[in-house]
Amino acid sequence: LALALATAFRRQRCIMAKDQIKSKEAKAKAAMAGGKGKRKKWSKGKVREKLNNAVLFDQKTFDRLQAEVPKMKLITPSAVSERLKISGSLARRAIRDLVSRGTVRLVSYHSSQSIYTRATKESE
Repeated sequence: LALALATAFRRQRCIMAKDQIKSKEAKAKAAMAGGKGKRKKWSKGKVREKLNNAVLFDQKTFDRLQAEVPKMKLITPSAVSERLKISGSLARRAIRDLVSRGTVRLVSYHSSQSIYTRATKESE
């Protein structure tokens, strides 16, 4: 009985050893073919639409500037740029022009953002 058990145990070890070798070969093949598998596709992120703002005034836009902007409560270059679809540098120039005409007055100036408001009768 002990001899039969020992023989069966040896056979079992022999079969297990073959399985291990096969699994190692399979692992090696899997590692070699791993680069060809499906990879995670990263999202490109949300793509913003390109703004096509004007860099020069046409007559229609200039008339809108003179009509609408002095009536706005809060006037910033970004607000003017967004409303009239003009570039930021053109909006800054336009606001400076309105300040020199007296239709708009400066509230706060900072290098990154300047704030203006409409000229009221009290300030004149």
